[in-house]
Amino acid sequence: MALALSSTLAPRLLPLRLPKVCLALSADTVEDMLATAESMATDDPFLEFRLDYLKQPLAALPKIHRFLETHQYVTAIATCRRVDNGGKFKGSLASQLEVLAKAHAAGCPIVDLELQSALKSKPEAIARLRSRAALILSFHDFRATRNLDETLEKMLKIPADFYKVVSTATTLFDNVAMMKFLQTQSDQHALIGLCMGEQGIISRVLGARAGSVFTFGAVDANAGLKTAPGQISTRDLRGIYRIDQVDPATRIYGVAGDPIQHSLSPVIMNAALHRENVNGVYLPLHAKTLKDLIRCAREIPLHGLSITMPYKQAIIPYLDNTDAHTAKVGACNTVVRGQDSKLYGFNTDIAGILRPLEQRLSIENAKVLVIGAGGAARAAVFGLRERGAEVWILNRTSVKGQKLARQAKARTLKRADLRKIAFDVIINATPVGMGNSRDCPLKDEEIQARVVFDMVYDPVETHLLQVARAKGIAVIPGIEMFVQQAARQFEIWTGKPAPAAEMLGAVTIALQDRAALKQPKT
Repeated sequence: MALALSSTLAPRLLPLRLPKVCLALSADTVEDMLATAESMATDDPFLEFRLDYLKQPLAALPKIHRFLETHQYVTAIATCRRVDNGGKFKGSLASQLEVLAKAHAAGCPIVDLELQSALKSKPEAIARLRSRAALILSFHDFRATRNLDETLEKMLKIPADFYKVVSTATTLFDNVAMMKFLQTQSDQHALIGLCMGEQGIISRVLGARAGSVFTFGAVDANAGLKTAPGQISTRDLRGIYRIDQVDPATRIYGVAGDPIQHSLSPVIMNAALHRENVNGVYLPLHAKTLKDLIRCAREIPLHGLSITMPYKQAIIPYLDNTDAHTAKVGACNTVVRGQDSKLYGFNTDIAGILRPLEQRLSIENAKVLVIGAGGAARAAVFGLRERGAEVWILNRTSVKGQKLARQAKARTLKRADLRKIAFDVIINATPVGMGNSRDCPLKDEEIQARVVFDMVYDPVETHLLQVARAKGIAVIPGIEMFVQQAARQFEIWTGKPAPAAEMLGAVTIALQDRAALKQPKT
């Protein structure tokens, strides 16, 4: 969408098409703010200076002016939000308007003023400000998503160049409300719309698809360098989610669970979609209830879903049909929305387990120990039994292990009898060892087999795998299962062979980056 700017603005802005992402800059000092701008402006030439984060915003403007003078390719928004409206500026309304006017004089062609301040100002003061700069009139609801059309109606009484409506998502369906609002109103008005909060993340990517002129990105969301809850880094918006390629024809996929914040599925799936030139985007869906997820899936509509904890079993009654593996295991990790709008369930965890094993040994008649009796263990046991393996189950709760053994025609094993059988494969299907390399489901001396397979993929090298390697045992890290089950999902959704090598590379880099963040700073 082209900028609708006042004729009094700098000529270089008149033909401008704004980028889809504006980098929000916040810092305690103008020096830190400009240092970040300097380091990121080449990749992110559309910047928002959050002047309200500075103790003396007026004193900072000469330095911002010098920066903009030497970076002519940068387009800047000046924002000085008051404390009453969710910002940090403690000055008077007159002082706020003075900061914005002088920020424009310092080289910021666009200024952001919240609705509440505008309503308290004299109309001629707002008209004077807008005669100099392009005005974003903004409204933030920090509690919910509600009355979007009514809010816009109030805002339209004040002439502005852009109307920014930001709500807070308390459910996934709130994103649907925001999308419908943008689709309905963006043909008539230049809108910026999104939902804050972790449940609103998808609106930050899909808003542009629905009609938002642009969205906001953080410098580094992981390091806390964001100006609103749920903000995604500009690097991830462009690199992982490829927001510049998202359009009305883009198919939408996602991973749903509670929690979902640390899922690496978006990294691996978006890499696959990009590699195979599929016009699709894969998003994290923080679903606090299953009903909210299903409602969202039908309304957006989502073409495919990865289902993770705690919904793998609970989602089955909501599906119109399932494959045989889902029926056997009693858990679904993959959903497809058909052309008939019906939801079909699959279980690809079995493929994630069998594919790596088949590369190392013949599964038929192999003696396999499965540790655990939860959803992942069930997929392993049923899949292995289907291929003719002899399976033993070792579980902390014997009753649950015995029930699974009866269902799958497998056997159970007591810890004391562990060394009596020479296993070909030991599979850890528990979360023991997740997030650290200290915990292990077995004692070091109990780890004896031809192959050891740990479904835990973070860290890549668990204690179980470290001990197995030291003993000369072949190992299968959990990252392989993660990639193979995702590869099978990709194939089901797209009908294309999955680029497993690229998927493995993407998740390996992501895990290395995650490990680096955990390292103590020296």
